[in-house]
Amino acid sequence: MKIVHWDEAFHPLFGYQINLLAKYQAMQGHDVTIVSSKNINSFPVFNQFDNSNLSDAEMDEEFSKKYKVKIIRWPWRKSFLAKNRIVHKKGFIELLSNIEADIIFVHTNDTLSSIKIAKKHKKIKTPLIFDNHMLDMASKNPLRKLFRLYFKLRITPLIKKNKWIVIRTQDDPYIIKHFGVPKSQAPYLSFGTDLSIFHTDESQKKEFMKKNNLYTDTLTFIYTGKLTEDKGGLLLANAFLKSFDGKRVNLIVVGNSFGEYGQCVEQLLKNSENKVLRFPTQNYASLPMFYQSADISIFPKQCSLSFFDAQACGLPVIAENNNINIERLSHKNGSVFLSGDVEDFRKIIKKYIFMDIKDLENERINSTNYIKKYFDFSKIAEEYSKIIEAEWKRQKENL
Repeated sequence: MKIVHWDEAFHPLFGYQINLLAKYQAMQGHDVTIVSSKNINSFPVFNQFDNSNLSDAEMDEEFSKKYKVKIIRWPWRKSFLAKNRIVHKKGFIELLSNIEADIIFVHTNDTLSSIKIAKKHKKIKTPLIFDNHMLDMASKNPLRKLFRLYFKLRITPLIKKNKWIVIRTQDDPYIIKHFGVPKSQAPYLSFGTDLSIFHTDESQKKEFMKKNNLYTDTLTFIYTGKLTEDKGGLLLANAFLKSFDGKRVNLIVVGNSFGEYGQCVEQLLKNSENKVLRFPTQNYASLPMFYQSADISIFPKQCSLSFFDAQACGLPVIAENNNINIERLSHKNGSVFLSGDVEDFRKIIKKYIFMDIKDLENERINSTNYIKKYFDFSKIAEEYSKIIEAEWKRQKENL
């Protein structure tokens, strides 16, 4: 099939769903094209990211050559940027129509561009399928109630009328609850991880520990992500400020910090009684080394797609007790702590520090088995392609 992915925030060096799905669908034998925004490093999500001095064109060329995926970029108007929502210049609807794909996969169906694609579907004259990545806990825009009402009144009727599928990449009823999308049209199909690069590697761990002079008689914890309030940067720093009943541990922190909040986090990490190693945000291909060098992965707040990568590398996870994390960690593959409670966070950390080595090893095995069974993205990509092919067959008859 000729599959076009529209994703306005595609970055070749990240490990988002679009990166893995395009890669594996090309490996399945499909003709795959990604259409996305120009000047990707100016996009709000990525403008603090160190891309190793590669230009947008160089990153795209490298990705295309490696995975046999074509990439087309379209300009957007920076002057219209607001609340991380962007407005593209005229012509991208015509572009999508002229590609003459078998089907267009429209990622993140509540962006302005995706809404426009839905409204202009008759002009595009190509079968469409959508997805949505939003969680209730992550929806914090002050205008969210007005936007939900608009979507429910203007876009959801199009979804219902055309019987479009909107795949939920999170096991969360957000689009059903707030947009009114029928559950029958909103199947859940999880994210996952690329097991070809995320896996255990004891030799990597020994090399990393020796190179960075880490303590060898204790555990190494790792946090990956932005050091922001939403992600619990201060909660992380305060939890590791003191040793644990006199036992000092290693903490690897991978991610950027911002503004005054970030400065407070950085200062606390510098003052820690534990061994703290700081690294900036990394590209996707560089992350396995860090996970493979640790023992336990931690997510102080919300939930993260990095959960799957960490578990694939044999790391039990410690995370706050929201509904997503409780379900993910119900397989003896980690633990939850009381949300926002630094003392309970430390209590769970100490549990692992002083855990019997056999029990810890069992959790490591459970972590890798959990991912191999349910979240191997090579298998998940096959499920995506089955849904896409079914929608292509259904919709082409009505165009």
